[in-house]
Amino acid sequence: MAKPGTLSFSHVSKSYTVDGKTFPVLDDVSLDIAPGEFVSIVGTSGCGKSTLLRLAVGLDGVYQGEIRLDGKRIAGPGLDRGIVFQEHRLYPWLTVEKNIGIALQNSPLTAAQRRDAIAEHIALVGLEGFAKALPSQLSGGMSQRVAIARALVNRPEILLLDEPFGALDALNRSRLQNELQRIWQVEGITMILVTHDVEEAVFLGDRVVVMQPRPGRIKRIVPVQRPHPRSRDDFALSQIRASVLADFSDVAAEVVPAVVPG
Repeated sequence: MAKPGTLSFSHVSKSYTVDGKTFPVLDDVSLDIAPGEFVSIVGTSGCGKSTLLRLAVGLDGVYQGEIRLDGKRIAGPGLDRGIVFQEHRLYPWLTVEKNIGIALQNSPLTAAQRRDAIAEHIALVGLEGFAKALPSQLSGGMSQRVAIARALVNRPEILLLDEPFGALDALNRSRLQNELQRIWQVEGITMILVTHDVEEAVFLGDRVVVMQPRPGRIKRIVPVQRPHPRSRDDFALSQIRASVLADFSDVAAEVVPAVVPG
C-alpha cells in the first residue's frame, strides 16, 4: 500500500500572457488536503481546475504562492505523484503490461519486482487476462483502467485525476466511478479529482471544492460526510448535489449576460 501524501496550496495565483495581454487563470487559491483524503474539485470551463492539477503535478512551475507535498515545495514532476487525463494516452503499439511498465522506466525496482508490480496493478483495475492485449483490442473504459494502473504502479503518494471519465458513455462512467472508489479504499492513497460533473464529484469526494471562474478561485468547500462505499440512491448525497448545483446556477447568472428581446 502506498503512503498517502499531504498536499497544500497556499495563496496560489496563475496568469498567462497572450499577445502582450495578461489573463489571470487562478486567484489566491488556498487548500489543504489531508493524507488519504479524496477531494473533488468541480467547476465550469475556465475556472482553472485543470491548471491547478498541472501545477500540483509539476508540469508548470510558473505561478505565485506555494504548493507543497509533505511540507516540501513542488519543483517539477516526480514519482510521488501520478496523473490520469481524460484521454488514456496509451501507446497503441504496446501491450497493456508494457503500457503500464512505461511508468517504471526510472524505478529502482528489479526486473522481477517490476513484473510483479505490473501484474498486481493489472489485477487491481480488474484486467486479468488482458496483459498481452493491445489498446485497439480494449474498450474505452478498459483503456482508462490501464491508464489508472500506469499512474498507480509507482506507488505514488497522490493520484491526480483530470476529467478521467469525461470521454466515456454513461454506463462505463458509472462503472469506473465505482471502481475508482474501490481502488481508493484498497490503496489508501490521497486522490484529487477534477471534474465538471457535480454528481461524480459528490459521489466520490470526502469534500467538494466549488470553483468560480474568471479568474479561478474557491467559492466554498462542501463536506460530504457519508460512508464509503456509497450508494447513488442515498438521499443525503442528493441533497448535497442539489446544494452544489445551486452554486452553478449563481455562477451562470453572473457570467451570462441577459438577453433583451428586440
